[in-house]
Amino acid sequence: MNWLWNNLDLVLELSVEHLRLSLPPIILGFIVSVPLGWLAYRYKLTRGLVLTLAGLLYTIPSLALFVLLPPLLGISFLSELNVLIALTIYAVALMTRSVADGLASVDPIVRESATAVGYSPWRRFFSVELPLAGPVLLAGLRVVAVSTVSLVTVGVFVGVRSLGFLFTNGLQRGIIVEIVTGIVMTVVIALILDGLLVLLGRLVLPWTRLDARARRRIPVTTAVPA
Repeated sequence: MNWLWNNLDLVLELSVEHLRLSLPPIILGFIVSVPLGWLAYRYKLTRGLVLTLAGLLYTIPSLALFVLLPPLLGISFLSELNVLIALTIYAVALMTRSVADGLASVDPIVRESATAVGYSPWRRFFSVELPLAGPVLLAGLRVVAVSTVSLVTVGVFVGVRSLGFLFTNGLQRGIIVEIVTGIVMTVVIALILDGLLVLLGRLVLPWTRLDARARRRIPVTTAVPA
């Protein structure tokens, strides 16, 4: 425990860096995955292709992706941009299916009603379909957030400082407390982001809470045979 008390400043600094590195891929991954998910939902011919490619991207080992991206994009191996792009790719790979499934969960009758009252396709998408798909999108975004926070630790192998430094440094020096501290702080950051997303969902999607309350108030009736 002496190591922890003597290195609180380092732990705090690495935690802040870890959080800073986690946020951009989550946000960019969501933005990029929305049109890709819509494409997978909208056209049956492209659904299998888009979702299969997204799934294949997630199977690429993170270290291999860190090595492949720099020569392809002309960036430095030790650049934060390398980690940012790689983690954004993983976020898109996870989130695209959630977007497609969320849009597919919208009742067709609701779409037809929106069209009947004069909504254009794009207005219907942003005003009706996307908000109603919100709960599924939020669930997918929470998975992306936790996954991204975990993957940021791997960036230490290409020279990007994060809580992953505590893993490698603690392993090299044989300091178990340092390794455990890195694990605990990574979990704490993941829980904080997950909690913030839940709170954001309650603020942005208030009707989901009202719908849940309404369902709880519906009395359960038992049919009596004649």
